[in-house]
Amino acid sequence: MTRRITGLDEIASAYRAIFCDVWGVIHNGRDIYLEAAKALKSIRDNGGQVVLITNSPRPHQGVEAQLHDLGLPEGVYDAIATSGDVTRTLIVRAEAPVFHLGPDRDRPLFDGLDVSFAPLETAKSIVCTGLFDDEHEQPEDYREVLCEAAKRKLPFICANPDIVVERGDRLIWCAGALARIYDELGGETLLAGKPHKPIYDLAQEKLAVILGAETGKNHILAIGDGMPTDVAGARANGFDLLYIAAGIHGSEYSGHEPDEGAIERFFIENDASPVAWMPHLVWHGS
Repeated sequence: MTRRITGLDEIASAYRAIFCDVWGVIHNGRDIYLEAAKALKSIRDNGGQVVLITNSPRPHQGVEAQLHDLGLPEGVYDAIATSGDVTRTLIVRAEAPVFHLGPDRDRPLFDGLDVSFAPLETAKSIVCTGLFDDEHEQPEDYREVLCEAAKRKLPFICANPDIVVERGDRLIWCAGALARIYDELGGETLLAGKPHKPIYDLAQEKLAVILGAETGKNHILAIGDGMPTDVAGARANGFDLLYIAAGIHGSEYSGHEPDEGAIERFFIENDASPVAWMPHLVWHGS
């Protein structure tokens, strides 16, 4: 049975660094989880390093600004690696012109890149950062358009592999939900964020710069709440994982105070084997 812990301090000494998810662990899109912030700061206060690793389609500078605007305290992390960062490489390789499928707020993804844009009817590639209106639209609203694009064999670059994220007390659809439909339709999907290797490679590169040397994967603990992203990514890329139960899957087992039996069944059903789990990220040590 996977160990249930009450504080990150119970296992932190076994690791040199933390790769921590952002959305669902540190904040819910509107509010910072201050206890989680304190836990990560405690890692750093005790000599460890923290790299935030997020499927946000924004480059890391945009996530830094977002965290500041949400009120994240100082001293919580050393570096940030984003899906937006690693997706830029895919965009550079894409055949132009591209069609941007997503809200205008995600346009900084293209800053500094030599990219030409076109309507979907004449585009050669699609770059998806999300739904145009994620407050009101559903992924199925896009099926007909995606079907036509798949017939034209347009590559579909997904800048955010998440299916859903929390926004306050709601779950909001992400670009990964559209990529899933495109894949079902037989289209070519290209992803670099979690659970895929490029974002973990970037996180390790940033950690190596901080430390001045590379660190073995067995000295890094990943923290996250998403089965198809955080859990699958840690497993595929060789990292131990601390699972945060009160995140996006919480409704599947009453996540705020989940029954241990229900959690264990959930892990078995999803072929998951975290080293430990807890409802929320906290630190109980002195």
